[in-house]
Amino acid sequence: MESGNLSAVTEFIFIGFPQPREGGLLYFFPLLFIYTFIVIGNLMIFFAVRLDTRLHNPMYNFISIFSFLEMWYTTATIPKMLSNLISSQKTISFTGCLLQMYFFHSLGNTEGAMLTVMAFDRYIAICNPLRYPTIMTPRLCAQLSAGSCIYGFLILLPEIVWISTLPFCGPNQIHQIFCDFTPLLNLACTDASVILVQDVIHALGILITGLIIPLSYIRVIVVILGIPSTEGRKKAFSTCAAHIAVFLLFFGSVALMYLRFSATYTTFWDTTIALTFSVLAPFFNPIIYSLRNKDMKDAIKKLLCSPKVFNIFSI
Repeated sequence: MESGNLSAVTEFIFIGFPQPREGGLLYFFPLLFIYTFIVIGNLMIFFAVRLDTRLHNPMYNFISIFSFLEMWYTTATIPKMLSNLISSQKTISFTGCLLQMYFFHSLGNTEGAMLTVMAFDRYIAICNPLRYPTIMTPRLCAQLSAGSCIYGFLILLPEIVWISTLPFCGPNQIHQIFCDFTPLLNLACTDASVILVQDVIHALGILITGLIIPLSYIRVIVVILGIPSTEGRKKAFSTCAAHIAVFLLFFGSVALMYLRFSATYTTFWDTTIALTFSVLAPFFNPIIYSLRNKDMKDAIKKLLCSPKVFNIFSI
């Protein structure tokens, strides 16, 4: 095809959504409820940790940061999903698509790094309890948190900049419910194999992280089982159970989506899996962290009964 006949694509169309007349509104209200719950639930966890001095320790500090990230992680995609469910034109601009991919995956990478940091924290706390206060100092906690954010937001920046220079001349239909690398690169009017190699490298990074965390928790569980006191074992398990559950939800759904051959799934299953790690996993995280931990439940109750909460949400 001659370059003179090419026209640049300025917007993309999502084809994973039902039309309003096909029952789109039936999906809109449940998704709106889930998104509202995610935002309010994570805000409650964040402020409960920040305002309750009993929770001012590394473990809860990492949980509060993870909750803050989770709120923005879902905000990168769900509001646009809600808009598309009630709109007949399910489109997104080229710039909007790049920004959505960047923030969604950068926040996801940061969360993955934070889960690794949380696994390291529990490993030190249970396997080396006497050295824990000297190792997990406030300075190290701040460095680990900042390092996770820097890693998450810098690692994808070159790839996003590179994609922004690719020519897109049609078709412009994205076989997904939000912008993602593979569906978008399939629409490029040039060879994007180099970028796909970078995606493989990122996927390997996810795989390595997904192996480090369970190996850490296996070691933690072995140590816990060796604790002679039944009460001590229960307390140690309770501090790790929530982290393990969130890890399984997050990395399990991400692995299903990215650590596979795309040809083995249909658009329906791609959409279903995408909803799992972008909507359902974040929905369960506030429940896991609040219901599995007595200190967190007490802090949230204290927050809800405090006049400070009304000042926070009235800003």
